[in-house]
Amino acid sequence: MSTTRTIVLGVTGSIAAHRAVDLASLLTKQGCAVHVVMTADAQRFVTPVPFRTLSRNPVTTDLYEETDGWQPTHIRLADEADLLLVAPATANLIAKLAHGIADDALTCIALALRPEARVLVAPAMNGKMWLHPATQANVAQLKSRGAEFIGPEEGQLACGYEGAGRLWDINKIAQRASDLLA
Repeated sequence: MSTTRTIVLGVTGSIAAHRAVDLASLLTKQGCAVHVVMTADAQRFVTPVPFRTLSRNPVTTDLYEETDGWQPTHIRLADEADLLLVAPATANLIAKLAHGIADDALTCIALALRPEARVLVAPAMNGKMWLHPATQANVAQLKSRGAEFIGPEEGQLACGYEGAGRLWDINKIAQRASDLLA
């Protein structure tokens, strides 16, 4: 039996999506099987090519794209995942996860995830969006279901504001993912 741990890395539509490329590389170098799932918005910031190259696995970008075999890709990945890591996670994705909305490959995987799989969410967004009561209620809901959050960091944001909202350091995200898989 293989001891390789499987991570589904969800990448959403944040300017920080480019940092997820290095995160995928770090996790792969740690010996994890990394399967990247990108939302349509994430693809506006970065293409699947670097993820496919660095993870050495196909990248899922569409709920209906099928690879080998008969089983839908989103169900296969939900069954195989030891960890669902969403980095960066937008306010939109956090809301979808909190309310069980499954309208793309990433949210369908999250809803079909096997119960023993862990969930780690690394938010990245405008500080006002992060602090909004709706977002905070969604975070609390996900935490009550066992999801863990790492970040966001304080600092200069891409939108020009200063405050909470920056993606946590990818080395620390990779370390926390490793700890959760240990």
